[in-house]
Amino acid sequence: MSLVATMHSPSRPLERHSTSPMLETRDDVVLATRGDARAFARLYDEHRDRVWALACRMAGREHAPELTQDVFVRAWQKLGTFRGEARFGTWLHRLAVNLILSRRASWATHRARFLDDDDVLESQPARASGRELGMDFETAMAKLPDGARTIFVLHDVEGYRHEEIAALMGISAGTTKAQLHRARMLLRRHLA
Repeated sequence: MSLVATMHSPSRPLERHSTSPMLETRDDVVLATRGDARAFARLYDEHRDRVWALACRMAGREHAPELTQDVFVRAWQKLGTFRGEARFGTWLHRLAVNLILSRRASWATHRARFLDDDDVLESQPARASGRELGMDFETAMAKLPDGARTIFVLHDVEGYRHEEIAALMGISAGTTKAQLHRARMLLRRHLA
């Protein structure tokens, strides 16, 4: 049984020891650092949706469940390195980005980092109404070439600066800007 599945066990009710969500998180972080799996389970419940969404956007829906679990396994292993200089969610987010980028780098040995196929979105029909537009945008994002999608998510969705993305990915800021422009143009063409 996986760590995530163990934390999700319905036979283990989650207890709260504070009325303030911020204090609960701090208390849970302290308890989890001391090895309290139930406290870590509460942290997991609080942050799993954001980590899953990030994994889905950066690596695709098919990889999101495995990456989400890997992020929380890594967080459990590295919890002792959390110094409390930033919020736990910020630390976890950075850990997730680094893990996802690392995993994608290993995948890159099997395929090219940036695909040259600008027609990747051409075959996808665009929908232009209400709720479906949001779903269509997610679909269009998922169809972007890997490098362009990662840079788009990090810059436009997560708010990283080009210099930060360049440092994370080991490329130049000019490359991040070019890939962001490419991603935006492909998305615009698909959604037009």
